[in-house]
Amino acid sequence: MPIYTIAAAVEIELEIRKSRFIGLILPVDNRNAAQHELERLRALHRGATHVCWALMAGGQSGMSDDGEPSGTAGRPMLEVLRHHELDGVLAAVVRYYGGIKLGAGGLVRAYTDAVATALKQATRIERIVFSEIEIAIAYADESHLRYWLQQHHYLLLDSRHDDLAHLRVRLPAADVTRLKEALPALVSHFSSCSVNIIL
Repeated sequence: MPIYTIAAAVEIELEIRKSRFIGLILPVDNRNAAQHELERLRALHRGATHVCWALMAGGQSGMSDDGEPSGTAGRPMLEVLRHHELDGVLAAVVRYYGGIKLGAGGLVRAYTDAVATALKQATRIERIVFSEIEIAIAYADESHLRYWLQQHHYLLLDSRHDDLAHLRVRLPAADVTRLKEALPALVSHFSSCSVNIIL
C-alpha cells in the first residue's frame, strides 16, 4: 500500500473573525527535522499567540495545541493529514489573535481549514523509504552483483575490499527482501555472502 508525502512546502494565510491564521505544510524526514522547522517558525513569528502543529512521521507522529483549548488544534490538523494518507509531513498553523473568541467549534474549523487549504495547493507524491545495506561477497561474484544492482537502479554508495568485497547499497526498504531472495541465484559462492542492514 503506497505512502504519500508532499513534493514541497506550501504556505497559506486565512483571516477568520479578525484572527490571522498562517498555515504551513512541509515534507520532513522525522521528528527532529519537524522540531527544527517549528523552532524556525516560532523565531519568525515571535508575536504570534499560538504555533500549533501536527506531524505524521510513522512512529514519531505527534501534535500540539500550544495553549489553545485541548483538542481544538493539533488533533483536527492530524486528522486532515491522516485523511489525505500522508506521512513524513508536518502541518503547522501560526495564529495571531484578533480579539474575537471563536469557541471550540470555531477553532476546530479554523485549524482544519488552514491545513486543508494548504493541502489543496500541494502536490502529493509517493513517499519511498530507503534502506542502506552492506553486502559482503566473494571477489569472483562482485562484477555480476554490481551489474544486477545497476539493472535495478539501486545506488552503490561505497565499496571496500578485504577477504571479501563489501558493497554498500541504497535501495527502497521494500526491496530489501527481494534482494536477499535474489542473492542465491546471483552468486556462485553463496556461503561467503552476507547482507547487513545499516539503516
